[in-house]
Amino acid sequence: MDRLSNTVRPYAWGSTTAIPELLGTAPTGEPQAEMWMGAHPGAPSRVTRPTPDGDREVPLTAVIAADPERELGPATVARFGPRLPFLLKLLAAAAPLSLQVHPDPGRARAGHAAEERAGIPLDAPHRNYRDGNHKPELICALTPFEGFCGFRDPVQTADFLAALDVDSLKPYVDLLHARPEDAALREVLTAVLTADPEAMAATVTETAAACERLGGAHAPYAALAHHHPGDRGVLAALLLNHVLLQPGEGLYLAAGVPHAYVSGLGVEVMANSDNVLRCGLTPKHVDVPELLRVVRFTAGDPGILRPEASPSGEEVYDTPVDEFRLSRYARPEGAAPVDLTVPTPQILLATAGTPRVGDHTLAPGRSVFVPAGEPVELSGAGTLFRATVVA
Repeated sequence: MDRLSNTVRPYAWGSTTAIPELLGTAPTGEPQAEMWMGAHPGAPSRVTRPTPDGDREVPLTAVIAADPERELGPATVARFGPRLPFLLKLLAAAAPLSLQVHPDPGRARAGHAAEERAGIPLDAPHRNYRDGNHKPELICALTPFEGFCGFRDPVQTADFLAALDVDSLKPYVDLLHARPEDAALREVLTAVLTADPEAMAATVTETAAACERLGGAHAPYAALAHHHPGDRGVLAALLLNHVLLQPGEGLYLAAGVPHAYVSGLGVEVMANSDNVLRCGLTPKHVDVPELLRVVRFTAGDPGILRPEASPSGEEVYDTPVDEFRLSRYARPEGAAPVDLTVPTPQILLATAGTPRVGDHTLAPGRSVFVPAGEPVELSGAGTLFRATVVA
C-alpha cells in the first residue's frame, strides 16, 4: 500500500477555496479545479520509493508498468490491459464546465482509429478521440452540487421555452410539440448548433434576460449566460434537466448523455479516457456532425443515486460499467474494523475525520493506492471513499 501524492489541475472554472479547505491548506488565489488520483499519463499520482540516494517519488504509472499483474491483478490485466482502468478525482467547480457528451466503446474505437489513419496529432485542438476507450463517469456530491444532465421531456421543454416569450425561440417550441421525442430533440439541437453565430448570440442575450426576469426554474439558465455570454450552449442547456445533488447523492453519466457541471465539490470516478465531444459553454472545438452521431436523443429523469448501506457499512453507487466501482464508508466513533481486501486494485480517499487503513491514518483529501489482493483493514472514524474495479 502506498500513500499518494496527487496533482491539482488549475482549470479556469475551478473553485479557489473548496479543495484547499478540504485539504486544510492555504488557498493560492488560483483556481484548484480537480485533484487527480490514479495513473492517467497526463498527471499520474506519485508514490515514494527507496533508492540508493534516499527516498524519492516515482509515478504510479511506472510502478504499474514494472509489474502490472502484481499491482492490478491478473483478472484486471486480462480485461483492461496493463493499465489502471479508472481515474478518481476531487472536483471543485465554481463556474460551469463545458456542455459535453462521451462516446460509447464502439464509437470511441472507430473514431480513434479514423483520426489515427488521418494523421491528426493527439494534441490537435480539433481532435475528438485521443484514445479508443469510452468514458462513463460518476459524481458523488460532498457539498450541494449543481449541474445539467440528460434531456427534459420535449413537451415540458416546449412549455418552458414558451414561457420566456422570445420570438426567436418560438420555432423550437413548435418543433418540440409537433414531432416524436427523438426527432424533436435532434432537430432542435441541430438547429441551435448550426445557426448563424451572430443570430444565436442575440437569441442567447434575449433568452438570458427573460430567464432572469422570470426567475425560479429559469434562473439557473440565466446564470449560464452570465458566465458564457452569447454562447449557443446556453440554448442547448435549455433542453436539459437541471439537477441539484445533496451531499452523498450521486449522478451517473452514461455514453451519449449531454451534461455540464456548474458548482460544488464532489468525488468523481471515470473510465480512464480523454474522449469528450463538446456542444457549448466553451471556446474549445465543437464538432457538430460528430457530436450528433454520439448524442442519445432520449428524454427522462437524470437518475440520482442514493445508495443504502450493506451490513459492513459499505454504501455502493451502483453503475452498469466494469472499469470502476465507487463506494463509501461513513464510520462513527467505535465502529468495528472492516476488511477491505479484494482481488482488484483500489484507491482509498478520506473526505472527513481520520479513518485508518493499514498503517496509514488519512486526513481529509489524503489517499492511498492498494495493489490487488493486498490485505487492508479499515478502522477509525470518518468518511472513506473506495474506488476499485468490478470483480
